Amino acid sequence: MLQISNLSKTYPNGTQALKDVSLSISNGMFGLLGPNGAGKSSLMRTIATLQDPDSGSIIFNGIDVLKQKQELRKVLGYLPQEFGVYPKVSAEEMLHYVARLKGIANDKERKELVKALLEQVNLYQHRNKYLGGYSGGMKQRFGIAQALIGDPQLIIVDEPTAGLDPAERLRFNNLLSEIGENIVVILSTHIVEDVSELCNDMAIIASGQVVQRGNPESLLNEFSGRIWSKKVAKEDVAAIQSQHRLVLSKLSAGRMVVHIYSETDPGNGFVPERATLEDIYFANIS
Repeated sequence: MLQISNLSKTYPNGTQALKDVSLSISNGMFGLLGPNGAGKSSLMRTIATLQDPDSGSIIFNGIDVLKQKQELRKVLGYLPQEFGVYPKVSAEEMLHYVARLKGIANDKERKELVKALLEQVNLYQHRNKYLGGYSGGMKQRFGIAQALIGDPQLIIVDEPTAGLDPAERLRFNNLLSEIGENIVVILSTHIVEDVSELCNDMAIIASGQVVQRGNPESLLNEFSGRIWSKKVAKEDVAAIQSQHRLVLSKLSAGRMVVHIYSETDPGNGFVPERATLEDIYFANIS
């Protein structure tokens, strides 16, 4: 169990990245949704002991994360949004190096671990290739392999599928699903579909605050019958926004499709629309 209580963080430039954030996260895949600049990465870096908050507390399985950083690092796997690789080092060599840093000194044990990890992330056939020659998706899968060293109980992945092509994104998401069965995995992303496909629990963060929390299916049930859609001319969107709670608008076949939130039938040509996690996301950040 990861317990985050009343976490706040303001940077020296005056930006308040986190505002009294509280979350309880149990085993399984937890999705943290939010737009760029919402505070997701600030929260992930704080949990990962890379920065201190101004106030609040984080407890993971009895570890006071802010006071016992080294204890948390022993059970943490972390894949940041941006991570560098040594371009002239092979994946196998690099994993051996990281394993030594994590205290796995026995050569046979380390060799077996590295082989198993490379097979798990489907990179064993590329184990001798320099990391500088890896594609974006291969680098992300390598990142997960290094994060899994040391049998972590908490894994944090920050925007892991940004920039991946559809095939690599699917491979990566399948890998995350396998990992996140018996440990806490936090998936921080702005890609709604990733959370919809992978997570049984989620929160939406905007402007440094948690604005929605729950099981995706339960949230969809709450929004059932409250999303309405209509095709309109592009120039009519502003008027609709002034009259209704506009959730999203998107171009389709030369016309704008608008979704609005309303607890009663708004009339005027609007028809009921099945709510999606995308509707819930935009309803909470707009």
